Amino acid sequence: MKFRAAIAALSLATLAACGGGTPAAEETGPVELRMTIWTANEAHLKLFNDIAADYKTAHSDVTVKFDPLPFDSYTTTLTTQIAGGNGPDLAWILEDSAPDFVGSGALVPLSNLENPDDLAPAATKLWQNGGKLYAYPFSTSPFGMFVNTDLLKQAGQDNPADLVTAGTWTWDKAFAEGAAVNARTGTAGIVVRDFDYKTWSNLSTVWTGWGAQAWSADGKTCGFNAPEMVEAMTALHKAVFVDKAMPGPGVAADFFAGQSAMTITQISRASLLKDAKFGWDLVPLPSGPKGKYAVVGQAGLGVLKKGRHAAAAADFLAYFTNAANSAKLAQYFPPARKSQLDAGTMAKTNPLLKPAQLQSVVIDGISTGVVKPSHTGSAEIAQNVRASLDPLWKPDADVKGVLDAVCSGLKPLLAR
Repeated sequence: MKFRAAIAALSLATLAACGGGTPAAEETGPVELRMTIWTANEAHLKLFNDIAADYKTAHSDVTVKFDPLPFDSYTTTLTTQIAGGNGPDLAWILEDSAPDFVGSGALVPLSNLENPDDLAPAATKLWQNGGKLYAYPFSTSPFGMFVNTDLLKQAGQDNPADLVTAGTWTWDKAFAEGAAVNARTGTAGIVVRDFDYKTWSNLSTVWTGWGAQAWSADGKTCGFNAPEMVEAMTALHKAVFVDKAMPGPGVAADFFAGQSAMTITQISRASLLKDAKFGWDLVPLPSGPKGKYAVVGQAGLGVLKKGRHAAAAADFLAYFTNAANSAKLAQYFPPARKSQLDAGTMAKTNPLLKPAQLQSVVIDGISTGVVKPSHTGSAEIAQNVRASLDPLWKPDADVKGVLDAVCSGLKPLLAR
Protein backbone atom coordinates (compact mmCIF):
# COMPACT_ATOMS: atom_id res chain seq x y z
CA MET A 1 0.00 0.00 0.00
CA LYS A 2 2.92 2.36 0.67
CA PHE A 3 4.07 1.84 -2.91
CA ARG A 4 0.57 2.54 -4.24
CA ALA A 5 0.28 5.70 -2.17
CA ALA A 6 3.67 6.85 -3.45
CA ILE A 7 2.58 6.30 -7.04
CA ALA A 8 -0.66 8.19 -6.39
CA ALA A 9 1.25 11.11 -4.88
CA LEU A 10 3.68 10.99 -7.81
CA SER A 11 0.76 11.23 -10.23
CA LEU A 12 -0.59 14.37 -8.62
CA ALA A 13 2.82 15.99 -8.26
CA THR A 14 3.72 15.14 -11.84
CA LEU A 15 0.60 16.69 -13.30
CA ALA A 16 0.94 19.79 -11.15
CA ALA A 17 4.52 20.20 -12.36
CA CYS A 18 3.42 19.79 -15.96
CA GLY A 19 0.94 22.60 -15.54
CA GLY A 20 3.51 25.31 -15.05
CA GLY A 21 6.13 26.81 -17.28
CA THR A 22 6.27 26.75 -21.03
CA PRO A 23 5.86 23.84 -23.41
CA ALA A 24 8.96 21.87 -24.32
CA ALA A 25 10.86 23.24 -27.28
CA GLU A 26 9.89 21.69 -30.60
CA GLU A 27 12.55 19.49 -32.17
CA THR A 28 13.40 20.09 -35.82
CA GLY A 29 13.63 17.50 -38.58
CA PRO A 30 11.57 14.33 -38.92
CA VAL A 31 8.99 13.93 -36.17
CA GLU A 32 7.85 10.72 -34.51
CA LEU A 33 4.74 11.25 -32.40
CA ARG A 34 3.94 8.77 -29.66
CA MET A 35 0.34 8.38 -28.56
CA THR A 36 -0.49 6.23 -25.54
CA ILE A 37 -3.71 4.21 -25.72
CA TRP A 38 -5.16 1.36 -23.65
CA THR A 39 -6.32 -0.95 -26.39
CA ALA A 40 -4.25 -3.60 -28.13
CA ASN A 41 -7.24 -4.78 -30.18
CA GLU A 42 -5.99 -5.55 -33.69
CA ALA A 43 -9.01 -3.98 -35.40
CA HIS A 44 -8.59 -0.76 -33.41
CA LEU A 45 -4.87 -0.58 -34.11
CA LYS A 46 -5.38 -1.20 -37.83
CA LEU A 47 -7.83 1.71 -38.02
CA PHE A 48 -5.51 4.04 -36.08
CA ASN A 49 -2.54 3.11 -38.25
CA ASP A 50 -4.59 3.61 -41.43
CA ILE A 51 -5.53 7.12 -40.29
CA ALA A 52 -1.90 7.86 -39.42
CA ALA A 53 -0.77 6.58 -42.84
CA ASP A 54 -3.29 8.87 -44.56
CA TYR A 55 -1.98 11.79 -42.51
CA LYS A 56 1.58 10.99 -43.51
CA THR A 57 0.76 11.35 -47.21
CA ALA A 58 0.44 15.10 -46.65
CA HIS A 59 2.96 15.29 -43.78
CA SER A 60 5.83 13.11 -44.97
CA ASP A 61 8.08 14.11 -42.07
CA VAL A 62 5.60 12.94 -39.39
CA THR A 63 5.29 9.35 -38.18
CA VAL A 64 2.79 8.33 -35.50
CA LYS A 65 3.41 5.43 -33.12
CA PHE A 66 0.51 4.09 -31.04
CA ASP A 67 1.68 2.75 -27.68
CA PRO A 68 -0.82 0.44 -25.91
CA LEU A 69 -0.55 0.41 -22.11
CA PRO A 70 -2.39 -2.04 -19.82
CA PHE A 71 -5.85 -0.72 -18.95
CA ASP A 72 -5.77 -1.48 -15.22
CA SER A 73 -2.52 0.46 -14.69
CA TYR A 74 -2.90 2.93 -17.54
CA THR A 75 -2.98 6.24 -15.66
CA THR A 76 -0.25 5.21 -13.22
CA THR A 77 2.02 4.15 -16.10
CA LEU A 78 1.30 7.34 -18.02
CA THR A 79 2.06 9.66 -15.11
CA THR A 80 5.19 7.67 -14.25
CA GLN A 81 6.40 8.12 -17.82
CA ILE A 82 5.75 11.86 -17.58
CA ALA A 83 7.63 12.06 -14.27
CA GLY A 84 10.58 10.27 -15.86
CA GLY A 85 10.74 12.71 -18.75
CA ASN A 86 9.48 10.08 -21.18
CA GLY A 87 5.90 11.24 -21.54
CA PRO A 88 4.06 10.80 -24.85
CA ASP A 89 3.10 13.56 -27.23
CA LEU A 90 -0.58 12.59 -27.14
CA ALA A 91 -2.51 10.47 -24.68
CA TRP A 92 -5.91 8.93 -24.18
CA ILE A 93 -7.20 10.00 -20.79
CA LEU A 94 -9.76 8.11 -18.74
CA GLU A 95 -12.76 10.01 -17.42
CA ASP A 96 -11.83 9.37 -13.78
CA SER A 97 -8.56 11.27 -14.15
CA ALA A 98 -9.95 14.03 -16.40
CA PRO A 99 -10.20 16.59 -13.54
CA ASP A 100 -6.51 16.09 -12.73
CA PHE A 101 -5.24 16.38 -16.29
CA VAL A 102 -7.54 19.23 -17.29
CA GLY A 103 -7.27 21.21 -14.06
CA SER A 104 -3.49 20.91 -13.71
CA GLY A 105 -2.70 22.59 -17.01
CA ALA A 106 -0.78 19.53 -18.17
CA LEU A 107 -2.57 19.64 -21.53
CA VAL A 108 -2.41 22.09 -24.42
CA PRO A 109 -5.71 23.92 -25.12
CA LEU A 110 -7.18 22.68 -28.40
CA SER A 111 -7.83 25.53 -30.79
CA ASN A 112 -7.64 24.01 -34.27
CA LEU A 113 -10.34 21.33 -34.23
CA GLU A 114 -12.53 20.96 -37.29
CA ASN A 115 -16.00 22.45 -36.67
CA PRO A 116 -15.91 22.50 -32.85
CA ASP A 117 -19.53 23.74 -32.79
CA ASP A 118 -20.55 20.24 -33.90
CA LEU A 119 -19.39 18.79 -30.57
CA ALA A 120 -22.18 17.94 -28.15
CA PRO A 121 -21.95 20.08 -24.97
CA ALA A 122 -22.64 17.06 -22.77
CA ALA A 123 -19.66 15.28 -24.30
CA THR A 124 -17.20 18.17 -23.84
CA LYS A 125 -18.22 19.26 -20.31
CA LEU A 126 -15.71 17.07 -18.50
CA TRP A 127 -12.82 18.19 -20.70
CA GLN A 128 -13.22 21.97 -20.41
CA ASN A 129 -11.74 24.50 -18.03
CA GLY A 130 -12.09 28.25 -18.14
CA GLY A 131 -14.02 28.08 -21.40
CA LYS A 132 -11.26 26.16 -23.18
CA LEU A 133 -11.28 22.55 -24.38
CA TYR A 134 -8.23 20.59 -23.22
CA ALA A 135 -9.04 17.14 -24.60
CA TYR A 136 -11.22 15.90 -27.43
CA PRO A 137 -13.88 13.41 -26.22
CA PHE A 138 -13.12 10.82 -28.87
CA SER A 139 -15.30 8.24 -27.12
CA THR A 140 -18.57 8.92 -25.33
CA SER A 141 -19.71 5.37 -24.95
CA PRO A 142 -22.68 4.12 -22.91
CA PHE A 143 -22.46 0.67 -21.38
CA GLY A 144 -24.82 -2.05 -22.54
CA MET A 145 -25.37 -5.73 -21.87
CA PHE A 146 -24.13 -8.21 -24.46
CA VAL A 147 -26.03 -11.49 -24.11
CA ASN A 148 -25.31 -15.02 -25.33
CA THR A 149 -28.77 -16.02 -26.55
CA ASP A 150 -27.72 -19.63 -27.09
CA LEU A 151 -26.65 -20.08 -23.46
CA LEU A 152 -29.80 -18.43 -22.15
CA LYS A 153 -31.96 -20.67 -24.32
CA GLN A 154 -30.01 -23.74 -23.20
CA ALA A 155 -30.75 -22.78 -19.59
CA GLY A 156 -34.44 -22.25 -20.36
CA GLN A 157 -34.31 -18.49 -19.82
CA ASP A 158 -36.15 -15.62 -21.50
CA ASN A 159 -34.49 -13.60 -24.23
CA PRO A 160 -33.52 -10.21 -22.73
CA ALA A 161 -34.64 -8.43 -25.91
CA ASP A 162 -38.16 -9.76 -25.31
CA LEU A 163 -37.98 -8.62 -21.70
CA VAL A 164 -36.94 -5.13 -22.82
CA THR A 165 -39.99 -4.99 -25.11
CA ALA A 166 -42.23 -6.20 -22.28
CA GLY A 167 -40.77 -3.69 -19.82
CA THR A 168 -39.57 -6.46 -17.48
CA TRP A 169 -35.81 -6.31 -18.09
CA THR A 170 -34.73 -5.61 -14.48
CA TRP A 171 -31.73 -6.42 -12.31
CA ASP A 172 -33.81 -8.93 -10.36
CA LYS A 173 -34.52 -10.75 -13.62
CA ALA A 174 -30.96 -10.45 -14.91
CA PHE A 175 -29.52 -11.88 -11.69
CA ALA A 176 -32.07 -14.72 -11.79
CA GLU A 177 -31.13 -15.57 -15.36
CA GLY A 178 -27.42 -15.43 -14.57
CA ALA A 179 -27.92 -17.77 -11.62
CA ALA A 180 -29.98 -20.18 -13.74
CA VAL A 181 -27.31 -20.34 -16.46
CA ASN A 182 -24.64 -21.13 -13.89
CA ALA A 183 -26.76 -23.77 -12.15
CA ARG A 184 -27.90 -25.52 -15.32
CA THR A 185 -24.85 -25.24 -17.58
CA GLY A 186 -21.92 -24.57 -15.26
CA THR A 187 -21.11 -21.45 -17.30
CA ALA A 188 -20.72 -18.03 -15.69
CA GLY A 189 -23.79 -15.82 -15.61
CA ILE A 190 -23.07 -12.07 -15.61
CA VAL A 191 -19.61 -10.50 -15.92
CA VAL A 192 -18.89 -6.80 -15.44
CA ARG A 193 -16.05 -6.63 -17.93
CA ASP A 194 -12.79 -5.04 -16.76
CA PHE A 195 -13.99 -5.04 -13.13
CA ASP A 196 -12.19 -8.19 -11.94
CA TYR A 197 -12.76 -7.11 -8.31
CA LYS A 198 -10.25 -4.29 -8.84
CA THR A 199 -11.65 -1.54 -11.09
CA TRP A 200 -14.53 -0.68 -8.76
CA SER A 201 -15.71 2.33 -10.81
CA ASN A 202 -17.07 -0.11 -13.40
CA LEU A 203 -19.63 -1.19 -10.78
CA SER A 204 -21.31 2.18 -11.34
CA THR A 205 -22.92 0.39 -14.30
CA VAL A 206 -24.84 -1.60 -11.68
CA TRP A 207 -25.28 0.63 -8.62
CA THR A 208 -26.64 3.60 -10.62
CA GLY A 209 -29.82 1.54 -11.06
CA TRP A 210 -30.38 1.93 -7.31
CA GLY A 211 -29.76 5.69 -7.48
CA ALA A 212 -26.40 5.26 -5.74
CA GLN A 213 -23.34 7.38 -6.42
CA ALA A 214 -19.74 7.29 -5.24
CA TRP A 215 -19.88 10.86 -3.97
CA SER A 216 -22.08 13.93 -4.16
CA ALA A 217 -22.24 16.12 -7.26
CA ASP A 218 -19.83 18.63 -5.69
CA GLY A 219 -17.41 15.80 -4.87
CA LYS A 220 -17.29 16.59 -1.16
CA THR A 221 -19.55 13.98 0.43
CA CYS A 222 -18.95 10.21 0.29
CA GLY A 223 -21.88 8.19 -1.05
CA PHE A 224 -20.61 4.67 -0.42
CA ASN A 225 -22.49 4.21 2.84
CA ALA A 226 -25.70 5.90 1.72
CA PRO A 227 -28.80 3.65 1.85
CA GLU A 228 -28.98 3.38 -1.96
CA MET A 229 -25.39 2.15 -2.20
CA VAL A 230 -25.81 -0.28 0.68
CA GLU A 231 -28.87 -1.75 -1.03
CA ALA A 232 -27.09 -1.99 -4.39
CA MET A 233 -23.95 -3.58 -2.96
CA THR A 234 -26.02 -5.99 -0.88
CA ALA A 235 -27.80 -7.14 -4.04
CA LEU A 236 -24.47 -7.47 -5.84
CA HIS A 237 -22.89 -9.40 -2.96
CA LYS A 238 -25.85 -11.80 -2.89
CA ALA A 239 -25.62 -12.30 -6.66
CA VAL A 240 -21.95 -13.29 -6.34
CA PHE A 241 -21.79 -15.35 -3.16
CA VAL A 242 -25.32 -16.72 -2.66
CA ASP A 243 -27.02 -17.05 -6.05
CA LYS A 244 -23.82 -17.53 -8.09
CA ALA A 245 -25.25 -15.24 -10.76
CA MET A 246 -21.78 -13.71 -11.17
CA PRO A 247 -18.37 -15.40 -10.98
CA GLY A 248 -16.48 -14.71 -7.76
CA PRO A 249 -12.99 -13.29 -7.21
CA GLY A 250 -10.25 -15.10 -9.09
CA VAL A 251 -12.61 -16.66 -11.64
CA ALA A 252 -11.98 -15.55 -15.24
CA ALA A 253 -14.89 -15.78 -17.68
CA ASP A 254 -14.66 -14.15 -21.10
CA PHE A 255 -18.06 -13.55 -22.68
CA PHE A 256 -16.52 -13.16 -26.12
CA ALA A 257 -15.04 -16.64 -25.86
CA GLY A 258 -18.45 -18.06 -24.91
CA GLN A 259 -17.60 -18.35 -21.22
CA SER A 260 -20.46 -16.29 -19.77
CA ALA A 261 -24.09 -15.62 -20.59
CA MET A 262 -23.95 -11.84 -20.25
CA THR A 263 -21.38 -9.09 -19.94
CA ILE A 264 -21.54 -5.36 -19.30
CA THR A 265 -19.27 -3.42 -21.62
CA GLN A 266 -19.21 -0.92 -24.50
CA ILE A 267 -19.64 -1.30 -28.25
CA SER A 268 -15.90 -1.03 -28.85
CA ARG A 269 -15.82 -4.71 -27.86
CA ALA A 270 -18.30 -5.75 -30.54
CA SER A 271 -15.48 -6.44 -33.00
CA LEU A 272 -14.58 -9.45 -30.84
CA LEU A 273 -17.84 -11.05 -31.98
CA LYS A 274 -16.97 -11.01 -35.67
CA ASP A 275 -16.37 -14.77 -35.72
CA ALA A 276 -18.57 -15.70 -32.76
CA LYS A 277 -19.77 -19.31 -32.70
CA PHE A 278 -22.88 -18.46 -30.71
CA GLY A 279 -25.97 -16.29 -31.06
CA TRP A 280 -25.74 -12.92 -29.36
CA ASP A 281 -27.54 -9.64 -28.85
CA LEU A 282 -26.96 -6.22 -27.30
CA VAL A 283 -29.53 -4.71 -24.95
CA PRO A 284 -29.63 -1.75 -22.54
CA LEU A 285 -28.64 -2.19 -18.91
CA PRO A 286 -31.43 -3.72 -16.80
CA SER A 287 -33.70 -1.32 -14.93
CA GLY A 288 -33.00 -0.91 -11.23
CA PRO A 289 -35.26 0.05 -8.32
CA LYS A 290 -34.98 3.67 -9.52
CA GLY A 291 -36.06 2.71 -13.05
CA LYS A 292 -34.26 2.91 -16.38
CA TYR A 293 -30.82 4.48 -16.50
CA ALA A 294 -27.61 4.63 -18.52
CA VAL A 295 -23.95 4.98 -17.59
CA VAL A 296 -21.41 6.50 -19.96
CA GLY A 297 -17.69 5.88 -20.11
CA GLN A 298 -15.70 8.73 -21.62
CA ALA A 299 -12.20 9.09 -22.92
CA GLY A 300 -10.48 12.24 -24.06
CA LEU A 301 -7.50 12.67 -26.37
CA GLY A 302 -5.10 15.39 -25.30
CA VAL A 303 -1.72 16.87 -26.20
CA LEU A 304 0.86 16.94 -23.39
CA LYS A 305 2.24 20.43 -22.87
CA LYS A 306 5.65 18.98 -22.05
CA GLY A 307 5.69 16.70 -25.08
CA ARG A 308 8.58 17.06 -27.51
CA HIS A 309 6.29 17.85 -30.44
CA ALA A 310 3.27 19.64 -29.00
CA ALA A 311 2.51 21.68 -32.14
CA ALA A 312 2.76 18.67 -34.46
CA ALA A 313 0.75 16.58 -32.00
CA ALA A 314 -2.04 19.17 -31.92
CA ASP A 315 -2.15 19.17 -35.72
CA PHE A 316 -2.42 15.38 -35.84
CA LEU A 317 -5.12 15.41 -33.15
CA ALA A 318 -7.17 17.79 -35.28
CA TYR A 319 -6.81 15.43 -38.24
CA PHE A 320 -7.48 12.29 -36.19
CA THR A 321 -10.76 13.79 -34.93
CA ASN A 322 -12.05 15.58 -38.03
CA ALA A 323 -15.51 14.68 -39.30
CA ALA A 324 -14.31 12.05 -41.76
CA ASN A 325 -12.10 10.23 -39.27
CA SER A 326 -14.63 10.63 -36.47
CA ALA A 327 -17.08 8.69 -38.65
CA LYS A 328 -14.50 5.91 -39.05
CA LEU A 329 -13.74 5.81 -35.34
CA ALA A 330 -17.47 5.63 -34.59
CA GLN A 331 -17.52 1.93 -35.41
CA TYR A 332 -15.78 1.38 -32.07
CA PHE A 333 -15.96 4.69 -30.21
CA PRO A 334 -19.28 6.63 -30.24
CA PRO A 335 -18.58 10.14 -31.52
CA ALA A 336 -19.03 13.50 -29.84
CA ARG A 337 -20.15 15.13 -33.08
CA LYS A 338 -23.88 15.88 -33.08
CA SER A 339 -24.09 15.39 -36.83
CA GLN A 340 -22.98 11.77 -36.40
CA LEU A 341 -25.11 10.82 -33.38
CA ASP A 342 -27.69 9.02 -35.44
CA ALA A 343 -28.34 5.27 -35.42
CA GLY A 344 -28.56 5.09 -39.21
CA THR A 345 -25.30 6.98 -39.64
CA MET A 346 -23.47 4.90 -37.03
CA ALA A 347 -24.83 1.65 -38.52
CA LYS A 348 -22.88 2.34 -41.72
CA THR A 349 -19.61 1.86 -39.85
CA ASN A 350 -20.91 -0.70 -37.35
CA PRO A 351 -21.81 -3.70 -39.52
CA LEU A 352 -22.07 -6.06 -36.54
CA LEU A 353 -24.66 -3.93 -34.77
CA LYS A 354 -28.22 -3.21 -35.85
CA PRO A 355 -29.64 0.34 -35.92
CA ALA A 356 -32.12 -0.62 -33.18
CA GLN A 357 -29.27 -1.79 -30.92
CA LEU A 358 -27.31 1.40 -31.56
CA GLN A 359 -30.39 3.52 -30.87
CA SER A 360 -31.41 1.85 -27.60
CA VAL A 361 -27.93 1.46 -26.13
CA VAL A 362 -25.75 4.19 -27.65
CA ILE A 363 -27.88 7.09 -28.89
CA ASP A 364 -30.44 6.95 -26.07
CA GLY A 365 -27.68 6.25 -23.55
CA ILE A 366 -25.68 9.32 -24.53
CA SER A 367 -28.75 11.55 -24.18
CA THR A 368 -29.73 10.26 -20.72
CA GLY A 369 -26.63 8.68 -19.19
CA VAL A 370 -24.42 9.74 -16.30
CA VAL A 371 -20.64 9.61 -16.67
CA LYS A 372 -18.64 7.17 -14.54
CA PRO A 373 -17.17 8.66 -11.32
CA SER A 374 -14.41 11.23 -11.66
CA HIS A 375 -12.65 13.42 -9.10
CA THR A 376 -9.45 15.35 -8.56
CA GLY A 377 -6.79 13.18 -6.96
CA SER A 378 -8.27 10.24 -8.85
CA ALA A 379 -5.26 7.92 -8.52
CA GLU A 380 -5.13 8.16 -4.73
CA ILE A 381 -8.91 7.90 -4.43
CA ALA A 382 -9.02 4.87 -6.71
CA GLN A 383 -6.38 3.02 -4.72
CA ASN A 384 -8.02 3.97 -1.42
CA VAL A 385 -11.46 2.74 -2.46
CA ARG A 386 -10.09 -0.44 -4.00
CA ALA A 387 -8.24 -1.35 -0.80
CA SER A 388 -11.23 -0.45 1.39
CA LEU A 389 -13.56 -2.60 -0.73
CA ASP A 390 -11.36 -5.70 -0.60
CA PRO A 391 -13.10 -7.07 2.55
CA LEU A 392 -16.43 -6.91 0.71
CA TRP A 393 -15.45 -9.69 -1.66
CA LYS A 394 -15.84 -12.47 0.90
CA PRO A 395 -18.92 -14.64 1.52
CA ASP A 396 -19.42 -13.45 5.11
CA ALA A 397 -18.73 -9.76 4.52
CA ASP A 398 -20.52 -7.10 6.56
CA VAL A 399 -21.65 -4.96 3.62
CA LYS A 400 -22.67 -1.89 5.63
CA GLY A 401 -19.53 -2.10 7.81
CA VAL A 402 -17.26 -2.29 4.76
CA LEU A 403 -18.98 0.66 3.09
CA ASP A 404 -18.72 2.72 6.29
CA ALA A 405 -14.99 2.01 6.25
CA VAL A 406 -14.78 3.13 2.60
CA CYS A 407 -16.23 6.51 3.56
CA SER A 408 -13.94 6.82 6.57
CA GLY A 409 -10.96 6.45 4.26
CA LEU A 410 -12.40 8.73 1.59
CA LYS A 411 -13.49 11.61 3.81
CA PRO A 412 -10.09 13.35 4.08
CA LEU A 413 -9.40 12.83 0.36
CA LEU A 414 -12.73 14.33 -0.72
CA ALA A 415 -12.22 17.29 1.62
CA ARG A 416 -9.03 18.42 -0.14
